[in-house]
Amino acid sequence: MFPVHRPRRLRKNETIRRMVRETSLSPDNFIYPLFVTFGKGVRKEISSMPGCFQESVDRIKKHAKEVYSLGIPSILLFGIPEQKDEIGSGAYDPHGVVQHAIKAIKDSVPGLYVITDVCMCEYTSHGHCGIIRDGDVDNDSTLELLAEEAVSHAKAGADMVAPSDMMDGRVDAIRFALDEEGFEEIPIMSYAVKYASAFYGPFREAAESAPQFGDRRSYQMDPANRREALREVELDIEEGADIVMVKPALSYLDVISDVKDTFDVPVAAYNVSGEYSLIKAAGKLGWIDEQRVMMEVLTSIRRAGADLILTYFAKDAAKLLNK
Repeated sequence: MFPVHRPRRLRKNETIRRMVRETSLSPDNFIYPLFVTFGKGVRKEISSMPGCFQESVDRIKKHAKEVYSLGIPSILLFGIPEQKDEIGSGAYDPHGVVQHAIKAIKDSVPGLYVITDVCMCEYTSHGHCGIIRDGDVDNDSTLELLAEEAVSHAKAGADMVAPSDMMDGRVDAIRFALDEEGFEEIPIMSYAVKYASAFYGPFREAAESAPQFGDRRSYQMDPANRREALREVELDIEEGADIVMVKPALSYLDVISDVKDTFDVPVAAYNVSGEYSLIKAAGKLGWIDEQRVMMEVLTSIRRAGADLILTYFAKDAAKLLNK
């Protein structure tokens, strides 16, 4: 008795596999994070994130051109200031490192879509995401500074702002401030679902943003919570978010799927530093086929429902997809 149903017929060769493939992956889906720092001629590799760098403005302009030449449409810009203080004044300084980089990149690569991270942790001496009062981040006073930071990015030429702080009400505060300053057309990509994850470890080196005391569990989400994610997304959409993000991606594919199924807005997912570094390390040791695992991971994030993927693999994946 021979089987009637033979699914293997549609797996026979690469042509038919490509024809019936359910999930597509393209450089258009990628956003590439970049880290800009002070100085000139700086290109310092991040030891825990091979292939990623802290770069001064003059060097990051060249890097941005390379990213755009690969068909990657957008970058996410993080800043490392020369000096930090308790109120993170470098975050909203009109002459700050990110503001300078935005102008330089837009002048050099006008077609590249520049998204900026809006948060305080890279700029505060204590490494937390806002103003500290009584040993914790004070929500409402932090909102004023986040709004000021977002406006400063828009004035410098940013195409989109992306608040990552997880303060309650920050999307509303930023939307109001942008509109008041005449930036009604600037979209907000909200880190709506950001978990207090151990996968951020390498990023803390990259952005020099490790907390100097305690942790961020009083404002980032509990990794055990799934339903809460939908409430966070709903609130941010009500406040004016144009795109919502789930971060990290791999341990939260179920959450990405829930968000995509529940809300009719574009969904982004952040394939974070720890996810990247684990694959890089295992690939270097020869334990895995790094390229195949990279593509499998990115495809899984898309399959779960992400329209956009923020990933340090963007350049490597784009090169493979462009072949």
